Amino acid sequence: MQKSFDCRAVMVDLDGTMVDTLGDFVAALNLMLADLGLPPVDRLAVELRVGKGSEHLIRSVLEWVISKSQGAGRAPDAAALYDAAWASYQRHYRAINGEFSSVYEGVEPALKAWRAQGLALACLTNKPLAFAEELLRRKGLSGYFSQVFGGDSFERKKPDPMPLQGTAQALGVACAEALMVGDSVNDALAARAAGCPVVLVTYGYNHGEPIRAVDADGFVDRLDQIRI
Repeated sequence: MQKSFDCRAVMVDLDGTMVDTLGDFVAALNLMLADLGLPPVDRLAVELRVGKGSEHLIRSVLEWVISKSQGAGRAPDAAALYDAAWASYQRHYRAINGEFSSVYEGVEPALKAWRAQGLALACLTNKPLAFAEELLRRKGLSGYFSQVFGGDSFERKKPDPMPLQGTAQALGVACAEALMVGDSVNDALAARAAGCPVVLVTYGYNHGEPIRAVDADGFVDRLDQIRI
């Protein structure tokens, strides 16, 4: 089903919206856990924890893995391991960024159409900016965006409205004129608080919760179903 919106700009989330990066997360996290002498995690455990930035992902995975290890008589403190985990994860993710990920169908046709219409386009993600820029480059998507903002570009991350407000300002439009396209409740909450219209894709990562239960202005199975 196609959705139509009257906007001057589009802000597009990255992980779970444009690129299926779950494989990258799983690979980097399991290399990190191996460095720490901890057991690996599976895809489902990672999928439930993706979306709130790398810091949250690492902390929540550490806590979950350690809680499972308690019965085995070894339960290190997650907080004490965080600094080492962060350094390890950053190193491994930088090396494999994009290797186990793929662009969703419908993404490039949508970006091409929006660019042809003269819309201002920004990628707005909770992923660290350096990783986001490199992933976009490796997947051939960087040329579509005049602005790219990551989870470390603003003082707060989505679901706070600050990143959307800052991105709209950088694009030279009012929040009401900037459509947020994402895959989770974090994108929707941020958009509602900022006063932006929001469309969610049905295929991304929403912490295991049904996406259609989220308050949004529309839902699409492919990005190229959105008409502006």
